[in-house]
Amino acid sequence: MNTFTEIYQKITQYDTIILHRHTSPDPDALGSQAGLARSLKLQFPNKRILCAGENDEGDLAWINHMDQVTEQDYEGALVITTDTGNAARISNKLYSKGDFLIKIDHHPDVEPYADMSFVDDQAPAASQIVADFIITEKMPLTAEVAYPLYAGIVGDTGRFMYPETTDHTFKIAAKLAATGININEIARNISDVTFEQAKLQAEVLEYMKVDASGAAYAILTQDTLHKLGVDSEQASCTVSTPGRIKDIIAWNVFVEKPDGTFRVHYRSKGPVINELAAKHDGGGHALASGANAKDMAEVKQIFAELVQVTKEYQEEHE
Repeated sequence: MNTFTEIYQKITQYDTIILHRHTSPDPDALGSQAGLARSLKLQFPNKRILCAGENDEGDLAWINHMDQVTEQDYEGALVITTDTGNAARISNKLYSKGDFLIKIDHHPDVEPYADMSFVDDQAPAASQIVADFIITEKMPLTAEVAYPLYAGIVGDTGRFMYPETTDHTFKIAAKLAATGININEIARNISDVTFEQAKLQAEVLEYMKVDASGAAYAILTQDTLHKLGVDSEQASCTVSTPGRIKDIIAWNVFVEKPDGTFRVHYRSKGPVINELAAKHDGGGHALASGANAKDMAEVKQIFAELVQVTKEYQEEHE
């Protein structure tokens, strides 16, 4: 792994810097990308700084918008990915056209795909790492920079509830808040759902099947989404809903895509599930991961695997 100083020195060598994040972005993906891009623009006003990715920000467009990039933009460019553990999840595949690739991430480094990297899998959010980088290298930390970074930290820590949250997280959050950002607005933007999404959350609990082990799952079909006027991306608001049920230890939410495949959400209160997600074109954190399923047969296989690790976890903690 490289140091912040080594990464900063590499940045100084390029006139064009293009930042990428992962597909189907969450607040941390957009926040870490936007926060770093905005600070770089202030630090290096003569450099060309671009944010790249498919236009799939959805309800999170308030955090950042993507720039229009072409293949020609990558000629001689430095590419930086944030919050993206494996290359398959990098949004916009033009990233490989760049001259040099840097990875800044907080997922387990199971795929060291970059030429240079800073990966801290103990950090609760990539946005926290980016904030540390900006502060360490004495780069600009204005309200404009801090806003998306704070949103990213709030998003990936579950509003500072998840176990990876540390005293350092609160110290960074305090420095970001001190820039004058509206932390109440950020909290509302992350928490607020539409009436249709609220009804979908209720549907998840209605459809939820709970195994005796404490593993649970719900399937949201395209028919259900259409009935409630919600698309596949908006359905992500349901992922944390089962966690409020005391008897549920780990769970899957399967969201059917328009092509009939499924986006798979894994969440856990204890059993490690990122290794399960890695078996199904996915990955992530020990207690929060994502994957994909091509059909109902794979959906059933995924849940059977979740039941098994949940049973093992329960036996170990009896």
